[in-house]
Amino acid sequence: MPAPLDIDCLQTFLAVIDTGSFTRAASQVHKTQSAVSMQIKRLEEQLGQALFLREGRSVSLSPQGERLLAYARRIVELSSQTLAAFSNEALLGTVSIGTPDDYANRYLPEILARFACSHPMVDVTVICEPSSNLLALIQSKELDLAIVTQDGRTGKSEILRREPVHWVTSDRHIVHEETILPVAFGRQACLWRQWGLSALADVGRQHRLLYSSWSSLVLASAVLSGLAVSVFPESAIQPGMRILTEKDGFPELPGCEIALVRSNTIASKTVDSMATHMRESLSGTIAIPECVENTYKRKNRAPALQENSLGAVPARV
Repeated sequence: MPAPLDIDCLQTFLAVIDTGSFTRAASQVHKTQSAVSMQIKRLEEQLGQALFLREGRSVSLSPQGERLLAYARRIVELSSQTLAAFSNEALLGTVSIGTPDDYANRYLPEILARFACSHPMVDVTVICEPSSNLLALIQSKELDLAIVTQDGRTGKSEILRREPVHWVTSDRHIVHEETILPVAFGRQACLWRQWGLSALADVGRQHRLLYSSWSSLVLASAVLSGLAVSVFPESAIQPGMRILTEKDGFPELPGCEIALVRSNTIASKTVDSMATHMRESLSGTIAIPECVENTYKRKNRAPALQENSLGAVPARV
């Protein structure tokens, strides 16, 4: 029977791919660069396959290396889950988070799935409300963490992402060409509504507020069915929507800042970990684990590599 794969070697292999450098991978796995090169060589010998293709000074993952990538992520993730499940230090308890539903469809699947992979014993409560409501819940300590739109009332917060905000219409209808423009906006406190109405007033465009709701699902339905035009942040735009620009007669809107806010509660490792997952998911600084890919698909792309005098070093792209 062949010897089982060395998880330590697989972790090193993934570290090289994820950090983009043998040097940075060595730092991440707390080994010397020569030890990293030796582990890759040992893995190649055990599999009987070359994991990298070398042409002069440049190196890239071989087809066998690309094939190993998905298996390696799966094996390492399952190992981490198993250790966490049996660890006396496994995180327990509860954590409560909130987000406007503008951002929920785009970001929650990844946040919740990744957190469940890392901390399967933690119970998570999720509330979808407008940013103003979430801030009130944070202040009253009814929520631990919230993703909100920064608007000057947010207070102490951490900016996680900046996005453009767009006028949107159906890509199958011409409702945006009507003389009196039908619009669908949130309630009066909604920032997108305030920006939209102000922009229409500035250009003297006649309009009527046809639909008003806190639910982005309702507003999206009005847009997709060709009943009204609305304003959405980039992350909330759905297939079937078309962005309207100044060429269509719609003025440019300000960009938005998406922030993380935290209640002033006793420090908690569980809350800290959730905050890290939220931060990483919105900033896009971490690869989605294999256990998440069944529900949140992404295509693995192996970076091109370059070789220096000490070994193969992935090129930054």
